[in-house]
Amino acid sequence: MGIKRKKGSTKKTESKKKRLVKNKQTKTRKSAKTVSSVKKTPESKKDTTTISRNEAIKSIKAELLKQKKILLGEAGATINNMPAAILYPDLGDQAGMEIERNFLLRLRGREQRLLKKIDEALERIEKGTFGLCEVCGKEIDIRRLIARPVTTMCIECKIEQEEEERLREM
Repeated sequence: MGIKRKKGSTKKTESKKKRLVKNKQTKTRKSAKTVSSVKKTPESKKDTTTISRNEAIKSIKAELLKQKKILLGEAGATINNMPAAILYPDLGDQAGMEIERNFLLRLRGREQRLLKKIDEALERIEKGTFGLCEVCGKEIDIRRLIARPVTTMCIECKIEQEEEERLREM
């Protein structure tokens, strides 16, 4: 009873309005802090991007190591749990078993190639060449590296390569 509302307004619309105002105030404060804390010199901008790129590469390395550990664990479990070649009296059952076995082996082959790419990426990180395009030598965008850490080409070179492959297939 103690809440007075304007005519035609509900609790939901009032709470939405309050949240919008609160969010707007928070964003304004955050942007003010960001602007005041960073100097507008080109040198400081380069330093912050270098630092964030180096931090991103460190987190990518940690993620690659984690992914490698998971893949190696799964590969070991698959090999240990791989069913032996069992002869079923029914040919349909036998064919189904062979299809399943071939599928598992094909998956493990893909994972093996991914492990090789992960090892190569970790090696490039250690050498300091991680994030450089193998074709043109330019830095690969950090967003691309985060999305696909095992990549060796910048997006422009990769698009060009895929277009060439499409032309060859025709």
